[in-house]
Amino acid sequence: MSNTLYYGDNLHVLREHVRDGSVDLIYLDPPFNSNANYNILFKSPEGQDSDAQIEAFEDTWHWNDTAETAFDEVMKSGNTAAFELLRAMRAFLGENDMMAYLAMMAVRLIELHRVLKPTGSLYLHCDPTASHYLKLLLDGVFGARQFRNEIVWERTNAHNMKTAAFTRSNDVIFFYTKSDHYSFNTIYTDYGPEQMKRFKADENGRLYKAENLTFSSANKNRQFEWRGTRPPENRSWGASLEQLEQWWAEGRILKKRDGSPRMDGLKIYLDETKGKPVGTNWTDINRVGNTSGERLGYPTQKPLALLERIIAASSNEGDVVLDPFCGCGTAVHAAQKLGRQWIGIDVTHLAISLIEKRMKDAFPGISFTVEGRPQDLAAAMDLAERDKYQFQWWAVSLVDALPFGGKKKGADGGIDGLIYFKPDGKRTEKAIVSVKGGKHVDVKMIRDLHSAMEREKAPFGVFICAALPTGPMEKEAAAVGVWENEYTGRTHPRLQILTLAELFAGKRPDIPWVDASVLKAAKREDQSKQGKLL
Repeated sequence: MSNTLYYGDNLHVLREHVRDGSVDLIYLDPPFNSNANYNILFKSPEGQDSDAQIEAFEDTWHWNDTAETAFDEVMKSGNTAAFELLRAMRAFLGENDMMAYLAMMAVRLIELHRVLKPTGSLYLHCDPTASHYLKLLLDGVFGARQFRNEIVWERTNAHNMKTAAFTRSNDVIFFYTKSDHYSFNTIYTDYGPEQMKRFKADENGRLYKAENLTFSSANKNRQFEWRGTRPPENRSWGASLEQLEQWWAEGRILKKRDGSPRMDGLKIYLDETKGKPVGTNWTDINRVGNTSGERLGYPTQKPLALLERIIAASSNEGDVVLDPFCGCGTAVHAAQKLGRQWIGIDVTHLAISLIEKRMKDAFPGISFTVEGRPQDLAAAMDLAERDKYQFQWWAVSLVDALPFGGKKKGADGGIDGLIYFKPDGKRTEKAIVSVKGGKHVDVKMIRDLHSAMEREKAPFGVFICAALPTGPMEKEAAAVGVWENEYTGRTHPRLQILTLAELFAGKRPDIPWVDASVLKAAKREDQSKQGKLL
């Protein structure tokens, strides 16, 4: 299913929802940084002091029963080459975090190979921590013959980093194809200053450079004498006799003093070139810095231009692009911008909610599907029992709130989310959101929320619960009073209780001028004014 976001483990989603041979291009950037936690920074309209940093996920690549199961599944997959590599790695590395990462990546790469079309391509983005191991796995899954390029992306110049070795400033991107017949569109960039020095003006002021008319191959059919000139024994003419004569007639070949053609004299005009073909060293795309307009505060966020280049090179309009670790959604954003269909998968509700907001902000009126999040009360309760934090992040997204507070006990001060609104269109106010997924709720929870409202000087509080509120809870909420909007004259209950059943039915908080675009999302994209990359 294209133009779809899936919440869930990508291994399960791939097996259950993505058909064999249905995807044209896969980009994946699976994080690995042992013992690291990855935080999302949500920017608030109030300034830096009110920013909320949420722990999105932690590095969970540890050797355990899940890793052992992944290892066994590779063994049973029928891909003996991939398993032999994985078995050798286990003998060398032992049962540690890196080995767990490789086992879980191996079984996923096998599934990704399955869903690729025969003409499809895969780009795996990683850093040097595991790149050498991952390339071996890719050789095992795809076959060493299907390796196309190792792309080095200089993501930062790292001027201020202190280290006892050379500063690391690059990531690695492996490019593989499923077969020898695949889509590829050459990407061009502008010539640099040194390359422009090769161009000079002709008698009409038109810029050109001179290229060699021969190439290094002893092709007997192209070693003929032409206008008194013959290529050296180890070289041949780079064009047929007819083409050489046409260029000569058009004045595109420089001449020696005796009037014979110069072998290095084919005139290539600047205004007829597409630019410099992009190679494997990408130094012209800047990382998403702290002051970048793209910055969403998401860990490992990649620049949109990087994904646009990959998608433009290895897919065409209407093709299906898949990102199984989609994070903040840069790949799906680039795919939508370039007229591709897309599938995104992530294991956190924070990511799915962030992508939803990003895509709706960038492409007003866009239509796409979100699968895997609760669609009814039973599913919501199941999520609450399995993972209370994922449940909280999902619940606050229902009321267009920013998630607040992490997994550390007491860190949130009783606040699970914040809704920012502007009653006059200028001044920013906030509502505090508290989420309770348990089967029982009581009046103390309402009092705690009221206390948080007073402490944070918030005019509104929103209490979201799965269970039905009690009479004392409703009475306590009503006693908090109403808030009058002096600009509209309307009054709004200051502390509002919303059940999940009401939210599923479409009810939302009664708050004036709710500003649902507080996430620092990407700028709107006007697809009618796209620049051409090819």
